[in-house]
Amino acid sequence: MDRRAGQKSASQHLYPPLDPFDQRMMDTGDGHRIYVEQCGNPDGIPVVVLHGGPGGGCSPAMRRYFDPAEYRIILFDQRGCGRSRPHASVTNNTTWDLVRDIEQIREMLDIDRWVVFGGSWGATLSLVYAETHPDRAAYLVLRGVFLMTQAELDWFYGGGAGQFFPDLWQRFENLIPMDERDDMIAAYHRRLFSGDVMMETRYARAWANWENALASIDNDGPTGESPADYARAFARLENHYFRNQGFLAEDGQILRDISLISHIPGTVVQGRYDMICPPVSAWKLTESWSRGELRMVPQAGHALSEPGITAELVRITRAIYREAGKFGF
Repeated sequence: MDRRAGQKSASQHLYPPLDPFDQRMMDTGDGHRIYVEQCGNPDGIPVVVLHGGPGGGCSPAMRRYFDPAEYRIILFDQRGCGRSRPHASVTNNTTWDLVRDIEQIREMLDIDRWVVFGGSWGATLSLVYAETHPDRAAYLVLRGVFLMTQAELDWFYGGGAGQFFPDLWQRFENLIPMDERDDMIAAYHRRLFSGDVMMETRYARAWANWENALASIDNDGPTGESPADYARAFARLENHYFRNQGFLAEDGQILRDISLISHIPGTVVQGRYDMICPPVSAWKLTESWSRGELRMVPQAGHALSEPGITAELVRITRAIYREAGKFGF
């Protein structure tokens, strides 16, 4: 019997599709133009959605985790990806540039404090943003926690996850000569930034395919080729950030500075069988974060679109607006 028989699909938990009431390009002043949109109620609880990757871009489905009558929903494509320009560019593209962009968006939209909602790399960026601007994050909703540590990178690009998916790992690894396989991030970097667009696209698709194949608990093999433009931005940006350890000052910086957000409430939603960002990171985070609550979802992997994860995230956003006064809204 199908273990999901009788369960809702992810989309059935979501609010109906909606269109933005505002779309604009924001000039950062250093060569980037950032796509920003607003949906829902202009007078509602402001929430900023931080997409994953780096390089994943936002999607229309991300608007649907929030009641549009109650929330002012702000989405944007981070530097170099989605509708932001220049596409796939790593120039002036660091974690700290993104933190500045988030603040520029907040100020541009005249928002005092907001809910910060992010998954995977978006959870990393949410935490770094909150630790940098602890007076601006009213509540954190995090999914599939990634703390940007060397241990996490070693797990995914050093063969740890490959022990569970040896066939898929072999496809990813076989594109690299034996004498370079001790550092797969560096090996892919040479090819993703070779200057040969055909080579960059080939290796970008392999990079994206490795991650996409492990995203959902229902996946058990290749998920098909990613579009060339998407794959190239996604792979180049991820590789750029991972090669530079997220541009953090030291390994473990997020947990080191967790006391800076001890006053901020938040909820972490984590798939029990997340193969991309193993649950130990979410566990460590909430063990150290006094107001952080961990909700482990059984029978779920990493993807935002997992039914159990989607259902839990929607429950959380409903609870926040029901208790909005408690969080200063």
